[in-house]
Amino acid sequence: MTRRALITGGAGFIGSHVADALLERGFEVTVLDRLSAQVHAGTELDADGWPLYLNREARRAPGDLLDEQVLEDALDGVTHLVHLAASVGVGQSMSDIVDYTRNNVMTAATVLERLSRRAHSVERIAVASSMSIYGEGQYRRPSTGESVGPQLRGHEQLAAHRWELEDGGEALEPVATTEAKPLQPASIYAINKRDHEEMFLAVGRALRIPTIALRLFNTYGSRQSLSNAYTGVAAIFASRLLNGRPPVVFEDGGQLRDFVHVQDVAAAFTTVLDSDAPVWDAFNVGSGSPVTVRDIALILAKRLGRSIEPVTLDRYRIGDVRHCFADVGKIERTFGVRPRRRLEDGMAELIEWIGRAGQPVDNFPSVIAELEQHRLVA
Repeated sequence: MTRRALITGGAGFIGSHVADALLERGFEVTVLDRLSAQVHAGTELDADGWPLYLNREARRAPGDLLDEQVLEDALDGVTHLVHLAASVGVGQSMSDIVDYTRNNVMTAATVLERLSRRAHSVERIAVASSMSIYGEGQYRRPSTGESVGPQLRGHEQLAAHRWELEDGGEALEPVATTEAKPLQPASIYAINKRDHEEMFLAVGRALRIPTIALRLFNTYGSRQSLSNAYTGVAAIFASRLLNGRPPVVFEDGGQLRDFVHVQDVAAAFTTVLDSDAPVWDAFNVGSGSPVTVRDIALILAKRLGRSIEPVTLDRYRIGDVRHCFADVGKIERTFGVRPRRRLEDGMAELIEWIGRAGQPVDNFPSVIAELEQHRLVA
């Protein structure tokens, strides 16, 4: 039987890699994308507005998911659905609240209502969730060893530049975050992603369509737009460096994150879709290895041959968390998925892409101005 996959948001950074991986596994692939100017800022496009990096074997369906006819046509004959379409940007989501909720939550609702109300051929679904839904990651109390899911840091603590998590006067130690941690989304984007995940899992169970939500940690790699100021931090730092400017680090730069290469993310999507396991659950997709934000800036500067130190602002953004990195044991136990790209190798791949991508536009100053205008940085 022919397996036909539809990837919503499939012309983007992650979606295009998922398309490659599914085509390699023998799927027929359709990419549905509204080709947002922000997402594809600085990307080389063909005459129809599609990025040149997109696999030529993938069928292309331009349009917005909120257009019911576009969705109806794209779903024809589809057996495997990958839902990636979303607006991305924690800071931007806190001011463009209506747009983010429309583009993220309502698109998900449109897809699910179509599956619920009419006949279809979809047999399996994978949806992109996000590590942002955790809020703060998981911690332990050094004095007792007990696991702690702390509250978000308050304005008073942050204004005093006490960046680390505390409880009862005791500094907490960050540990790998498991899927069992209670969710505390700290931004509109994170709330949208939590809604995405829960909506797909609830409807998937009701319709008996195996559905897997992948909680993606900080994804980086080739095809990431260097001119989109709301893309991943690695690309933002690279854009600054290539323009002879220092990467800008909030707080003290000691925030721990989990950087996972986009090809590992694509492999995770492909593996869970290729499986026959009747699963309705959420899984972390990360490297399992924490690294500070400041160290990412230093690694990129070294690989790009720029002797430019990052600038530490000693300020904080509303909605940011201190530490969050993945425990990736659950997806390995269930599907055999484990990260294969080391950070050093993944950064080398990103640098190679940067060398081919041309000079980026540094839009970071306008982002800072926007955050300050909306009182989202202090």
